Amino acid sequence: MNPIFDRRHLVHATSGLLIASAAGPSRAHAAETDPATEVTPSEDLMREHGVLNRVLLVYEAGLQKFARGEDFDVAILARAAGIVHEFIEDYHERTEEQQLFPRFRKAGQMVELVNVLYQQHQAGRRLTDTILGLVPPSQVPGESRSRLIACIQSFVSMYRPHEAREDTELFPKLRGIVSAHEFDAMAEDFERDERRKFGEDGFERYVARVTAIEQTFGIHDLARFTPA
Repeated sequence: MNPIFDRRHLVHATSGLLIASAAGPSRAHAAETDPATEVTPSEDLMREHGVLNRVLLVYEAGLQKFARGEDFDVAILARAAGIVHEFIEDYHERTEEQQLFPRFRKAGQMVELVNVLYQQHQAGRRLTDTILGLVPPSQVPGESRSRLIACIQSFVSMYRPHEAREDTELFPKLRGIVSAHEFDAMAEDFERDERRKFGEDGFERYVARVTAIEQTFGIHDLARFTPA
């Protein structure tokens, strides 16, 4: 799920790193002045996928460093896994499980897909727990590092198709299984839940955290990914 800043102001990154983000109106205020600027439930979930995608890029960069035998601070991978645990698993996926999946099951639509997605959420949480536990002993080569590499590879391999199916098959169908009023109410629920869990600008703070990790790994410059 790159992010669109619709309610921006100063945010801070983790581990003592401070990052400034452009200021802007809150989403609620933007909706009051221009309803067209309000973020829909599907758009909200997709932009959160952007955070996950950027963590996957960090994971892939770590795997490349391992493959090249480069020396780096493996604890960076724990910081990335922490974002997955806090923002993706304990917030984004919980939202899907509580707000989306029951509605699709009740409507009798995409049920098989929803069941697989739910099972993958559980598998992803197990992998994240394992990754967090394996990072400390993986500072040096050995069995723990080999297991860490395998877990990260499994996580990336599962979540690439997982989020692609949600973005292209599940989320676009949401508006068709709920009323217009319910769809709008979901957007308000999403915003309220985010504020309750993270305070103001929770999304922006997690974008800042993953940006700080990208900078540490040297993958923050988008232009470097352009083929020569």
